[in-house]
Amino acid sequence: MPTHLTALKNHAGFNRYLKNSMWMIGEKFLRILSGLFVGIWVARYLGPEQFGLFSYLIAFTAIFAGIAKLGLDGIMVRELVNHPEMRDTYLGTAFWLKIIGAFIVMALMVVIVPLTSNDASTNFFIFIIAAGLVFQSFEVIEFYFQSQVLAKIVSICKVTQLALSSIIKITLVINEAELVWFVLVTTFDMLSLAVSYFTAYMVGKKTAFFKYFDLSIAKQLLKDSWPLIFSAIVVMVYMRIDQIMIKEILGVYEVGVYSAAVRLSEAFYFIPVVITASLFPALLNGKNQSEELYQKRLQSLYTFMVWIAIAIALPMTFFSDWIIQLLFGQAYQESGEVLIIHIWSGVFVFLGVPFSRYLVTENLTKIDFQRTLLGAASNVLLNLWLVPVYSLEGAAIATLLAQFIANIGYDFFDKRLRQQLKLKIRALFMPWSLFEQNIFK
Repeated sequence: MPTHLTALKNHAGFNRYLKNSMWMIGEKFLRILSGLFVGIWVARYLGPEQFGLFSYLIAFTAIFAGIAKLGLDGIMVRELVNHPEMRDTYLGTAFWLKIIGAFIVMALMVVIVPLTSNDASTNFFIFIIAAGLVFQSFEVIEFYFQSQVLAKIVSICKVTQLALSSIIKITLVINEAELVWFVLVTTFDMLSLAVSYFTAYMVGKKTAFFKYFDLSIAKQLLKDSWPLIFSAIVVMVYMRIDQIMIKEILGVYEVGVYSAAVRLSEAFYFIPVVITASLFPALLNGKNQSEELYQKRLQSLYTFMVWIAIAIALPMTFFSDWIIQLLFGQAYQESGEVLIIHIWSGVFVFLGVPFSRYLVTENLTKIDFQRTLLGAASNVLLNLWLVPVYSLEGAAIATLLAQFIANIGYDFFDKRLRQQLKLKIRALFMPWSLFEQNIFK
C-alpha cells in the first residue's frame, strides 16, 4: 500500500485531478461550515415549526427544479470534452433550452400549486423560490469549466455567492426578520451565482455564448437527456418526498425536526459529486484506452466512495444525540434518532453518484431513469407504510431502503448491469480493491 501511495503522489495526472478536486472540496467545505454556523443558526432562530415550513418550501420547489435542468448536466460535460471546437454553440443552445425549461416549470406550478392544501402565504413563498429557476440557466458555464478541469474558477464563483448569502442571513437573524426574507435570500442566491458565473466567463474575453442556438444540436441534446429529465425529477422525489409527506401526515413541526437530521446527513453528499465530477475525464480517458482499464478504474472509484461514506457514518451514529444537541439545541433533540438511521443512506448515495455517471458514459440513460423511478416509488410507498407507524424514524428507514433499491437492488434484475453489480458488491466488502488500478492517470 505505501508503494501505491508513493506512486500516486508522484503521478502528474494524479496531481492535476487532485488539485481540481481540492478546489471543489474546499468550496464545499466552506459551504458545510456556512451550513453549520449560519444555516443551523437560522434553524435555531426560526424554531422547528418555521424551519419545518422553510424546509418544506425548499423540498417542494426542488422537485420541479429537476425539469428546469433538463438533464443536461452530465451530457454537456461529455459533449464539451468531445467537441471543444463547438463550445459556444453547445453552451448557447443549452442556455436557451434551460431558459425555456424554467418557464415551463413555472407555468406547470401555476396549475399544480393551487391544488395543494397549502395556505396562500405558503404558495406565495413557493413562487418566490421558483422564480429563481431562470437563473439556473447560467449553470452551463460551470459545465464548460468542468470540461476544462478548471474547478478553481467555479469554486471562486460559488464562494462569492456563499459569502454574500451568509452575510445577508446573519443580518436577518440579528434583526429578527420574518420568514419571507429568508425565502427571498434563496432566490437571491441563484441570481448572485449566475452573475458570478457570467462575470468569470467573460473575464476570459470569450464569445458571448447566448448569441448562439442550433436547433439540430438542441434536438440531439434533448434526445439524449429526456430520460435524465424524468430521472432528475424522480431523484428529487425520493430525496425530498419524505419531508412533503411528513408535513401532510404529521405536520410542519415534525418536518423541522426531521429536516435538522437530514441537513447534517446530506451535508456530506457533496463529496461523491465533487470527486466524481473531477475524475470523470479520467474515466473517459480510461475507456478510450481499453475496456479492462475502464472497469478497473470504476472499481477503484466505487470502493473509494463506499469507504468514505462508512468512515462518515460510523462516528455520526455513535455521537448523533450529542451532535444534534450541540448544533441545533434542545428543541431538536428528537432529530438524533433520525440521524442514526438516515446517515447510512449515504453509503448508497456515494455509490450511486459514480454509477449514474457510468450510465451517462454508456448512453444508458433510460436505465438511470428506471432505477431512480423504482427508488422514488419505493420511497413513497415505504413512507405511506412506515411514517404512520414509526413516525420520523419510519421516514428515515424508508429513505435508507429506497437508496438501496435504486443503487443496488435494481441491478439484480437487469443483466446489462451484472458487471457493475459485482463491482459494487466488491467495493462494499473488499476495500483493498481501491489500489488494484488507480483512477488518476
